[in-house]
Amino acid sequence: MTVETRTGWRAGVLFVFVLWAVVGGTTPAHSELNIDITRGSVEPLPIAIPQFVGTTPEETRFGRDIASVVASDLERSGLFRPVDPRSFIEASGQLDALPRFADWRVINAQALVQGRAVFVPDGRLRVEFRLWDVFAEQQMVGLAYNTVPSNWRRVSHIISDAIYKRITGEEGYFDTRIVYISESGPANRRIKRLAIMDQDGENHHFLTDGSHLVLTPRFSPTLQEITYLSYFRNTPRVYIFNIDTGRQEILGDFPGMTFAPRFSPDGKRVIMSMAKEGNSEIYTMDLSTRVVKQLTFHSAIDTSPSYSPDGSEVVFNSDRGGTQQLYVMDSVGRNVRRISFGQGRYATPVWSPRGDLIAFTKIQGGRFFIGVMRPDGTGERLLTEAFLVEAPTWAPNGRVLAFYRETPTSDGQGTRSRIYSVDLTGYNERELVTPLDASDPAWSPLIP
Repeated sequence: MTVETRTGWRAGVLFVFVLWAVVGGTTPAHSELNIDITRGSVEPLPIAIPQFVGTTPEETRFGRDIASVVASDLERSGLFRPVDPRSFIEASGQLDALPRFADWRVINAQALVQGRAVFVPDGRLRVEFRLWDVFAEQQMVGLAYNTVPSNWRRVSHIISDAIYKRITGEEGYFDTRIVYISESGPANRRIKRLAIMDQDGENHHFLTDGSHLVLTPRFSPTLQEITYLSYFRNTPRVYIFNIDTGRQEILGDFPGMTFAPRFSPDGKRVIMSMAKEGNSEIYTMDLSTRVVKQLTFHSAIDTSPSYSPDGSEVVFNSDRGGTQQLYVMDSVGRNVRRISFGQGRYATPVWSPRGDLIAFTKIQGGRFFIGVMRPDGTGERLLTEAFLVEAPTWAPNGRVLAFYRETPTSDGQGTRSRIYSVDLTGYNERELVTPLDASDPAWSPLIP
């Protein structure tokens, strides 16, 4: 299998192929080693990840760095516990020989990752790895990648995805990016810039210079594009920004817009809320024709629309029932029905990429919550709460959410905002470190 990837500021060609080789007479077979991630609390799986071997100091450095990123990715998921390298008996292994499984069992490693990083004659870096079930003494997966050396970090994330998928049965989410609003300056002169980073906070870049206010970025589900709202001379404009090319395109001027647009699942339309004559309704725009169509016709405030993954339905929030609640309608605006009936007010709904859940912000008793419910409104669960938490966004595997949390500063004179992630159990919450204050994250699909 060959995959060619050009990723703009991380340019490089990546080739992937499977190593189902027979090693020492052992053939790959289905292993019983797995993690059931649907349970409420999951005990992390002990996994040993020695540094990948190399034959030169530079190859060894790449091997060490790749293993470190893979270990960090898996540990941050909350499902894996990398074994302390100081306990290793067999410090590293050659890929052309079987591991000494007894040495890994004695330190209670249930899974083992071995790898190699070497330069090939054309100057590219070849990265190979194998995942082993230690107790069954079986290879679970083997892959090799040829890439430009500068692309080593992305290869690390792809390896993490392969390990995550093989053991959990779910798609990984490590080879992704997060776009967000970076904030700095005093409260009355806040500078907001569009910024992007890998899901682990690395490869951080600012996409706008802060000369104009930017709000609510959203990724296209099909392309490496972002739509966002920016105020130019006090007029709100919607832009589309292509990450690979750096090209920025004005979608249109939308006076009175209250919420930024989101892409449709096929990437051909955007859906948005606009306020006209004091009334906020939901509209769609065809990106090829720029034709705008109104979906809701109600005297109440209808905002914050989000498509279902198949594009057949839209979830939004509205106060048409007297309080701010969640509603679902067909994608053409018919068959509107309320789905939230709990205490408090509901906002910022976003449909899971899997289609099984809708995430939301809930405000109750002066506190903010991030929660999820099924599309019919049943099974509501609250995952985290704080002084202010808002703007949930789904990882592409539909098992992890990112959001931002605002907390008062120690002097009581202001607030600070940071991005966090939490899995669907609610037990594994982590901060995604950013150089400045951060708000309104949006998770990308897997990078093609």
